[in-house]
Amino acid sequence: MAKDVAHYFGHRQRLKDKFLKIPEGLADYELLELLLFSAIPRADVKPLAKELLQQFPSFNELLNADETRLRSIKGVGDTVILTLRLVGTLSKRLLQQDIQNKPSIKSAKDVTTYCQQRIAFSPVESLMVLFLDNNNGIIHDEVMQRGTVDTTAIYPREILKRSLELGASSIILAHNHPSGDPTPSREDIVMTQEIIKSATPLNIAVLDHIVVGHAESISLRALGVMG
Repeated sequence: MAKDVAHYFGHRQRLKDKFLKIPEGLADYELLELLLFSAIPRADVKPLAKELLQQFPSFNELLNADETRLRSIKGVGDTVILTLRLVGTLSKRLLQQDIQNKPSIKSAKDVTTYCQQRIAFSPVESLMVLFLDNNNGIIHDEVMQRGTVDTTAIYPREILKRSLELGASSIILAHNHPSGDPTPSREDIVMTQEIIKSATPLNIAVLDHIVVGHAESISLRALGVMG
């Protein structure tokens, strides 16, 4: 037992030293090991780190994973889940602050990356709205509605009411497909066109509607189907 304890403590220190010298030199499972050190202080966490990445191949998927599925993995308890949730929330907050601190939206890729991080792995369909000012700066973003596993009821009136409250000149819509496939449905297109129709008399522009999948997202604006 003493030999095993010495082994994993020695391994932990070597991994910490490696990270401090060359952070980018660590494999994904090694970075996850470092994260798990604080959650599980007296055990070899390498097998658990590898198992988690086998079940959830990307960090984004892991940090947004369903709690029930996480708990089904041996070694995952309250502290591990808390640690993963904390890092996931911090990463979202960092990305949110980064995009909101930009003077204006310069790249569609920035917005897509942000939406991907926020809602890609939501277990149900979630509608997020980005509210923008005259210079395309983000005033606020908000997940306005969550639905069942495959649908969310989107009400243009509520979106536009919130836009007026915030003084937004334009909005960007984004919603996820829990299946992971970002292919827009006919309903997605029709709903977007209805929101545009309702927003036009209020001088609120709908700049885009992004359908978010697990690995990629699709812009309805880029597809030319927004009417």
